[in-house]
Amino acid sequence: MTSPFVAIVGGGISGLAAAYELQQRGVPFMLIEQSGTCGGVVRTEHVGGYTIDGGPDALLIQKPAAIELCRELGLADRLRPQLHRATFVVRNGRLRELPAASVLGIPTRWLSFVTTRAFSWRGKLRMGAELFVRRAVAGEDESIASFIGRRFGREAVDYLAEPLLAGIHGGHPAQLSMHAAFPRLLELEQRYGSVIAGLRAMALRKPAAVGVASPFVSLPDGMRELTEALLQRLPPASIHTNAGVEAIDDRAGRFVVTLRDGSRMIAPRLLLATPPAVTSRLLRPVDADLSALCGRIRSASVVTVALGYPRAAVAHPLNGAGIVVPRREGLSLRALSWVSSKWEGRAPAGHVLMRAYVGGIQDPEAIARSDEDILTAVRRDLATLVGASGEPEMTRLYRWRDATPQLEVGHAGLMAQIERRLADRPGLGVAASGFRGTGIADCVSDARRQAARLADQPAVALSV
Repeated sequence: MTSPFVAIVGGGISGLAAAYELQQRGVPFMLIEQSGTCGGVVRTEHVGGYTIDGGPDALLIQKPAAIELCRELGLADRLRPQLHRATFVVRNGRLRELPAASVLGIPTRWLSFVTTRAFSWRGKLRMGAELFVRRAVAGEDESIASFIGRRFGREAVDYLAEPLLAGIHGGHPAQLSMHAAFPRLLELEQRYGSVIAGLRAMALRKPAAVGVASPFVSLPDGMRELTEALLQRLPPASIHTNAGVEAIDDRAGRFVVTLRDGSRMIAPRLLLATPPAVTSRLLRPVDADLSALCGRIRSASVVTVALGYPRAAVAHPLNGAGIVVPRREGLSLRALSWVSSKWEGRAPAGHVLMRAYVGGIQDPEAIARSDEDILTAVRRDLATLVGASGEPEMTRLYRWRDATPQLEVGHAGLMAQIERRLADRPGLGVAASGFRGTGIADCVSDARRQAARLADQPAVALSV
């Protein structure tokens, strides 16, 4: 097998972004992917007129790395804004709209906050009192539940922190790190002494955007457009699919990658663009201490269920982006995205597409349930929440085992230890969701940065 300068293990969005960066720099590489296709959790299907993203379906504008990549790939003109932003939370079995002018449910305008029925009057008063809560000592990490409870009160933990902020990551609000997951809110507390005051100050700088501009964009044919565009820019001979990695050895600064078919690849630089648990396993014979550190990053398993219905079969107007569901409500699903209301052209005329989320760190058994059990529970919840009746005309179920990393309290300190170990091995890099962030934008940014670092290392002569 050809000996490239950089061997990349993992063909998800991180591996593809790293490969693209190396290609732009003229650095020889070989990307190894164990499955038959690249893309990882980025998966799009077209079924009976429905466009279904089984994994992530949007890019966050505030994190520009993915937007810039789309621009480089000629996809910028195809980016489409989210059509509706309204988000509902389930409270006592009923859908309550979160304040329209809000960031992650935290109000930026008083009128929409006062009139929302998502919180009780006692809860609203306590949340409003956040303006007078003293800021914490900077630099100390704390959980999402601790931060939101400290600043906004217990009700905000139950109806914001748990279903929305932690729900985004499929995690537990008492375990996820604010520093790792929502550093911007910590910065606002430190700069303005109040998160609400900080959000209002930012809103005043951009009054036209508040409550109007969407923070998310997507691609009309699904997020697979992004990975396909990346693959089109890469030389096919440098992409090796259906190639599981059996072992990795470090021999005098050269990495020997042994594949399951017995073939070997030797490269002076190695980038592991694999989930933390996989990275930990592959690094065990190379660096036991680094392997153990990577293994401390936990991941949750989630199931997404896409359902297509005739519009007349769903009673709710679906006038928003979707629903988040607190665990205390006793339902099976954790969130429900109204896909055809969020994005144009995702369902045939006269039909609607919804996507339910099941599982997460607080429901670890969901991934092992049968398709029939999951679909039955989801359909029951849809009947309760949006009045969906009859059989859906289309269903697709996607199981994502250990695919949602948990950036828990202390993650920054853990990453500092990982970075110190990597500093002793300049030819080795790690870049995937769960290390220096999560989501497409974080993955793209970090992968390109790590690829650039490896590319800048001086070459060494190889002798096989």
